[in-house]
Amino acid sequence: MATKRDYYETLGVPKNASDDEIKKAYRKLAMKHHPDRNHGDTSKDAEDKFKEVKEAYEMLSDGQKRAAYDQYGHAGVDPNMRGGPGAEGFGGFAEAFGDIFGDVFGGGGRGRAGGGRQVFRGSDLSYAMEITLEEAAEGKEAQIRIPSWDDCGTCKGTGAKPGTKPITCTTCHGAGAVQMRQGFFSVQQTCPTCHGSGKIIPEPCATCHGQGKIKNNKTLEVKIPAGIDDGMRIRSTGNGEPGTNGGPPGDLYIEIRLKKHELFERDGDDLHCVVPVSVTTAALGGEINVPTLKGNAAIDIPDGTQSGKQFRLRGKGIKGVRSSYPGDLYCHVRVETPVKLTEHQRKLLKELDESLKKGGEKHSPTDKGWFDKAKEFFS
Repeated sequence: MATKRDYYETLGVPKNASDDEIKKAYRKLAMKHHPDRNHGDTSKDAEDKFKEVKEAYEMLSDGQKRAAYDQYGHAGVDPNMRGGPGAEGFGGFAEAFGDIFGDVFGGGGRGRAGGGRQVFRGSDLSYAMEITLEEAAEGKEAQIRIPSWDDCGTCKGTGAKPGTKPITCTTCHGAGAVQMRQGFFSVQQTCPTCHGSGKIIPEPCATCHGQGKIKNNKTLEVKIPAGIDDGMRIRSTGNGEPGTNGGPPGDLYIEIRLKKHELFERDGDDLHCVVPVSVTTAALGGEINVPTLKGNAAIDIPDGTQSGKQFRLRGKGIKGVRSSYPGDLYCHVRVETPVKLTEHQRKLLKELDESLKKGGEKHSPTDKGWFDKAKEFFS
């Protein structure tokens, strides 16, 4: 086996070269000899030179390794301490041009950004809560049961069987990521073996099956703000699923569902309701009571009120979460036809009907227009 060249000679720098001079020299040589830039007969020679340049840079860019090399030469450094070429490949190319290309190329995983185990945020959870219209208008405090994840008591959160412990992943050598070459680029991906943790568990804990956590349930106090509407969501920070490898937990989103109300229908901050009115009250006029969310309110019905007539009560709606004043209540009149009449009542209504017919159009303002349209339709 050929004797290794001096690392300083390989990079073409003096022994007293600064870190910046070493990095600059490495970048220049790495660009020149990178296999993706050399094809044909020179590709094998370029690959060997690239590996040689990369090894020299790895030793001289590390303060401790450089000191050992300066004192003892090649005997002072262990060439196997880098974890072998399987995990790194040509990742050093990213280090050579890291300042230019950032994280696009990944990196060799030597404690740089992107090195070490992969940290992931936990998933968010969703919870549907059904409340009444009154509760939505006034707000409320509620308790809900949600899943929680606690450290396994058997393995103390390690995920390994008691008496054993996780070991460094043999695929990524603890980096949590591997390099995948795609043409000229080297892309970093999560390790498929350890899924980014950098560790593997040969003997998983029988209680948590290697997860390190046990799923339980907990009670959470939730404050529903006044004015909340159907479909709105409340976020409870940190009450989602736990993160991976020490990552932050996700959030819990409580989605509001309004129960159907017997009287009211909500439209934003406004409320709508149908108010039944007797024939006599609609004809003669009068005062009627209508329900609101805060008790009854009186409405003056003018004489001759028709079915479908709308009355508006200002400020009797709901004050929305982002509103500065409450909406309105719209009352829609529905004239009710009397049923189960006595003979006397029938006689009175027939007399009234005959009287109205004698009065002509003035008692039925819509009749003439309707009959004219019907006549045109059938003609």
